[in-house]
Amino acid sequence: MPSLLAAVLVFVASAAVLVLEILAGRLLAPYVGVTLETFTGIIGTILAGIALGSWWGGRLADAHDPRGLLGPQLVFGGVTAFLSIPFVDLLGSGLRGASPGVIVVLAFVGFFVPATILSMVTPTVVKLQLDALDRTGRVVGRLSAIGTAGALFGTFVTGFVLVAAVPTRPVIRLVAGALVLGGLALWAWLRSSRSVSAATVVVALVAGASSFAASDPCERESAYFCAYVEEDPARSGGRVLWLDTLRHSYVDLDDPTHLEFTYARTMSDVLATVAPAGEPLEVAHIGGGGFTLPRYLRETRPGTRSLVLELDPELVAIGQEELGLELRDDIEVRTGDARLTLAETAPESFDLVVGDAFGGVSVPWHLTTREFVASIRERLRPGGVYTLNLIDFGPRDFARAEAATLADVFAHVAVLAPPERFAEDGSGGNFVLVASDGPLPIDAMLERNAARGDDEIALSTADGSLARFVGDAGVLTDDHAPVDQLLTPTPGRS
Repeated sequence: MPSLLAAVLVFVASAAVLVLEILAGRLLAPYVGVTLETFTGIIGTILAGIALGSWWGGRLADAHDPRGLLGPQLVFGGVTAFLSIPFVDLLGSGLRGASPGVIVVLAFVGFFVPATILSMVTPTVVKLQLDALDRTGRVVGRLSAIGTAGALFGTFVTGFVLVAAVPTRPVIRLVAGALVLGGLALWAWLRSSRSVSAATVVVALVAGASSFAASDPCERESAYFCAYVEEDPARSGGRVLWLDTLRHSYVDLDDPTHLEFTYARTMSDVLATVAPAGEPLEVAHIGGGGFTLPRYLRETRPGTRSLVLELDPELVAIGQEELGLELRDDIEVRTGDARLTLAETAPESFDLVVGDAFGGVSVPWHLTTREFVASIRERLRPGGVYTLNLIDFGPRDFARAEAATLADVFAHVAVLAPPERFAEDGSGGNFVLVASDGPLPIDAMLERNAARGDDEIALSTADGSLARFVGDAGVLTDDHAPVDQLLTPTPGRS
């Protein structure tokens, strides 16, 4: 085999494995969310496939003519890549959840086999290139380096270009189709003892058709989320924004003051009491989502200026196209990572900072830490308030750690939620945390809450109840913020 062709085969096979590895995160996201555990499960599964493929491919290359193996390896690597889509969709629809077991099962079903088969290519090519023992080190080293270069190419092109520019499924199908076609051509060109059979072509066609026939749970896919908008049959203007597995935001197109989710109503109690009624505010929103609260403030506090720091440009487009968002002088959106965009604002710029970037199992850990909270404090005016929503269940370790982190930075902190969410039986849900260097108007918040018919209570630093809730929870820092391990997720939002 010519050295150039050998290099191309190793490069392409290695690149394809890494393209599939990165895209696996997006394919699994609608079913298990996007967390450190998701990528841990995917990376571990792919590495297991690479290890098995390298070992098994070497054994097969010693036992059989390697010229008869390369074509089938590419073809069936592409076939199984095609099948990753329907397999993940079929199993994922019945196994939704963010447990490590579910993550590993979905990753294994979708991507272990293609990673294994494609990883057989390198040892097979090495076998073909070895014609003298005194060249073993040179050949193995060169092809190993080329394989690593292919893996780097697949990683960078997918992560920096393809994920942002093209939906996940077409990229997987394109890679799979290229592998199948290239494998068939190579199979015929090498003229191995086993020619391409009609059955092989039929299998490839069926796999491709199955991939295209698989239902896509995403209405719109961005670089970060699988997103779709659902109409509320009980309310004509009601729209629900779903991001991956989470019912993320609710917007009423006809009434911006309608707040469907309990946590949003609780946040409205905070918004209403941090300053005299009707007084305009300068507000920073960490996370836009459905832009529910910026629209609510526009309606209830005319003159309020909201700066929305939203990671995903696609959510801004969805807000404008489907959720009634109008960007005027009073609502400005800056896209990008909120920690970086907040750092670009001047100190003491805001009366209020609203954190709504935490969702279910998708929590950006770097927005939870003492260092980030200190940055927020620097940008609040004297007496300004930071309020945020988070979701946690079970022992509520994440909620307790985040409360401890706020209390380490601010003088006054409170956590608001219905009493059953603080119960010792492991219940939980949404918690609204409020922090300030000035005393918090907790009584006024709870009065508004009760007048609306809700029954929330507040645990605060003022009466020591927050310290009892926090217990021995540690402060989250940039050096140690194991958020994915602390939180106990349950799908939904309230």
